[in-house]
Amino acid sequence: MTDKTDYRATLNLPDTPFPMRGDLPKREPGWVKEWEDQGLYKRLRVARAGRQKFILHDGPPYANGQIHMGHAVNKILKDMIVKSRQLKGLDAAYVPGWDCHGLPIENAIEKKFGRNLPRDEMQAKSRAFATEQIGIQMADFKRLGVLGDWDHPYKTMDFSNEADEIRAFKRVVERGFVYRGLKPVYWCFDCGSSLAEFEIEYADKKSQTLDVGFKANDAAKVYAAFGVAPPPQPSPEGEGAKTSSRSSGPPPPGPSPPTRH
Repeated sequence: MTDKTDYRATLNLPDTPFPMRGDLPKREPGWVKEWEDQGLYKRLRVARAGRQKFILHDGPPYANGQIHMGHAVNKILKDMIVKSRQLKGLDAAYVPGWDCHGLPIENAIEKKFGRNLPRDEMQAKSRAFATEQIGIQMADFKRLGVLGDWDHPYKTMDFSNEADEIRAFKRVVERGFVYRGLKPVYWCFDCGSSLAEFEIEYADKKSQTLDVGFKANDAAKVYAAFGVAPPPQPSPEGEGAKTSSRSSGPPPPGPSPPTRH
């Protein structure tokens, strides 16, 4: 037989207004643009106005570089939480934000424009760089389908935000929670800047050192050599004295014996 049977005509498939193939890489950008053109997030806020509020104030990503898988997992999980609260009837808002301070931005500026820039020029270029990175990351977060108040994100470099931080620090000082003390600070000689503890990385090192414990003939001299007080030792005589005092003492009080008349 040379004729082939078209089995598709024999299948009873539903007639749907959407295509059978997902083709998500091509269709998702259109959905995101449609949500933005319709003002979907604002319409959700209007629909839940007056309801119990649920606000997810985002822990900000760093405004430096393209997003990676960690960003995607973080934002998608948060978006699931906010949307689930919205479906439960709450006024669920998501406030995105960015951390715009730190050494990576300064390093990026120094690589592009060189070191030893004047302070005002360094700050201006760093602010422009952070603004550019925020725009790139925001577009990618929207592409993930995350709904939020993207028109009003908070940024740590906003002057109002910096002023509020100083006011809050003033209240902390006035309440006596700030004091002067000594603490080691890690310093980068290459960058000429202090480092946070979590930025310190220790290289793996193989050592031939072997620690062996030996009994000392005179432990007191060993403690004295290192300026350490010897630990207190229990006194056998004291324990014996306690035992003998318990056994030789008067008997505990009890009921009086009956009296004969």
